[in-house]
Amino acid sequence: MTAYGCPVTADGADAADGHRARGSSEAVDSLVDWEFAARTAARLVRPGPTVSRDEAHTAVEQLRAFATEATAHVSATTGLHAPAGEGVLVVDRAGWATANVDAFRTLLAPAVARAAERRDRQPNAVAAAIGSRVTGAEVGSLLAFLASRVLGQYDVFGEADTAADGTVAGRLLLVAPNVLQAEREMDVDARDFRMWVCLHEETHRAQFMANPWLRGHMVERSRALVEDLLGEPGAVVDRLTAALRHLPDLVRSGEAAGTGLIELVQTPEQRRALAELTAVMSLLEGHADVVMDDVGPQVVPSVAEIRRKFTRRRAGRGALDQLLRRLLGLEAKMRQYADGAVFVRTVVDKVGMESFNAVWTSAETLPAPEEIADPGAWVRRVHG
Repeated sequence: MTAYGCPVTADGADAADGHRARGSSEAVDSLVDWEFAARTAARLVRPGPTVSRDEAHTAVEQLRAFATEATAHVSATTGLHAPAGEGVLVVDRAGWATANVDAFRTLLAPAVARAAERRDRQPNAVAAAIGSRVTGAEVGSLLAFLASRVLGQYDVFGEADTAADGTVAGRLLLVAPNVLQAEREMDVDARDFRMWVCLHEETHRAQFMANPWLRGHMVERSRALVEDLLGEPGAVVDRLTAALRHLPDLVRSGEAAGTGLIELVQTPEQRRALAELTAVMSLLEGHADVVMDDVGPQVVPSVAEIRRKFTRRRAGRGALDQLLRRLLGLEAKMRQYADGAVFVRTVVDKVGMESFNAVWTSAETLPAPEEIADPGAWVRRVHG
């Protein structure tokens, strides 16, 4: 028997090597040691379930095949079309963490570089090296924590390739050990669960590849928010200090439930910008959740059982895990699935899937934060 320890991909390549962070300005690398972040994540990430070599190979090949097969099912359900099988990688936990080091670097590089340029004094070389190591360790530790929880991810912010039809194709990451662990813990049919996960992630791939403007919009808005947060480091430190001072009271009172640390240090304008970005994320996640269920039992025979057990599993975390999820904003992530799914189902019930797809027309037709909670308002604004 063997544990998932080496990164695995569908083509047998080393995912950690394949996703190494590439290219960045000296200013950015002086603030965050990205290579150290990747090594830290790989060192700290918990091992996956113990499986035989044959089981590991079967899981990798099956996930890859189901991701390709899911494309047609997603297209038939949503009306969104994407080339089958492009950009799909099956990875282990360390591979996922390293890929997200790439994504962080790509997302943060412009904002961090500009923030560094605005500094009144540049740190000396020794201080910069130490500081970048500390920050790299923090990023790596966070990714190591998250790496055991993610089943799959469409990587919007990481390195992208150009697809055969000329569109920009992001990477679809399927985390094999986490899929295996989840299906074992829930005692569900492995074949059905793997297809169910692939349906969700393939829906994300279709969202972005069928609507090429969407990736640029998400990257631009995310970078703008990050740059705004980094633009006044002194003020951020003051707000963070105040937030941490009152954090125990907030947690005890429940007021911090679903609130990440980043939300505690924002101005009202920044909170609005984050709310708008969160509304789009709710749309994307809710839409994918609806599709993975609506493809139906003809594709995933035990879909009702899987949904029931998966929902129970999401809610069944321990006290420490729940606290960490609150502090990191992961509770808000869970609400995105529920709120977004209600929005999608309500709109589709009112106007049908074809008219719902007007949501993908442009940034102006994306739902506002208020409209996620009031789908009828979106229908009236977009369809009259």
